[in-house]
Amino acid sequence: MIALLHLHPSLQPRLRSSDELLVESLGVPFPPNTVVPTVDYVDVFGNVCSRFSAPAGHLRLSGSNIIEAEEFPDTLYPGAQQMRVDDLPSEVLQFLLPSRYCEVDQFGAIAHNEFGSKKPGWERAVAIRDWVHDKITFNYNAARPTKTSTDVFIERVGVCRDFQHLAITLTRCMNIPARYVTGHIGDIRQPFSGRGDFSAWYQVFLDGHWVDLDARHNYPRLGRILMATGRDAADVVITTSFGTTNLVKFFVESNEIDANGNKVPLPQSAGAAIDAAPTPSEVNTPPQTNRSMASPAQTQSGIA
Repeated sequence: MIALLHLHPSLQPRLRSSDELLVESLGVPFPPNTVVPTVDYVDVFGNVCSRFSAPAGHLRLSGSNIIEAEEFPDTLYPGAQQMRVDDLPSEVLQFLLPSRYCEVDQFGAIAHNEFGSKKPGWERAVAIRDWVHDKITFNYNAARPTKTSTDVFIERVGVCRDFQHLAITLTRCMNIPARYVTGHIGDIRQPFSGRGDFSAWYQVFLDGHWVDLDARHNYPRLGRILMATGRDAADVVITTSFGTTNLVKFFVESNEIDANGNKVPLPQSAGAAIDAAPTPSEVNTPPQTNRSMASPAQTQSGIA
């Protein structure tokens, strides 16, 4: 199996704990559990991956870490300029091309009709982000592992990754490099919004560096923690098994802690939750887990 569950190497200076992945073969119905050895490597996108041989039976993957996050919400770059394609670094050019879920070749006319009049650079990138945010409805029940940017555009409903895939596609059509990001966005200093999950956002290449944008949460957020980047969700799959697997439980939590390591309480709100939480029947399995639609030779669990 391959697991992509470490934080991104760029965050190493801010780590205040280890960042280890524990893989255990569970002694079910009788203990003890056995630790499964893993080997870490860095993939072509610079993400840390873990590979291991999974024994038959019940398996548990777990990990935790402490990181010093930015004190302020996402930075805005209202003056950021779009670079000419001729001036882009060679390694960035791949993020202008079509990919598994981002069908850039199908959206040229649509993108130019909607955003061609926008000022190149930050204004155009944000206009695309906000257009996707306004046009697409979030719904866990609408998730599926095969959904592409074309499907999202037609159906107008999806989960985090679907918002980002459509935004990435439209952004690339306007010759702004865009890449997919997965990581943590917990309820930091805002009311509880539902059961935790990994999250997805995207980055655009402006003024010579990558800038965070989020078509679902299209406002500055605290506690955005990077795990991995790629062309789209296919490059940052959480787990890949080269055989049949069945994901039976899934839990992610991200909290702010004080100097003593105590969890900081969230503010209370009498209003509705900010984000819709999955229903009880959904909370144990990420919506993108490739089950019935998977090949028996390979199973992938993805990002909500």
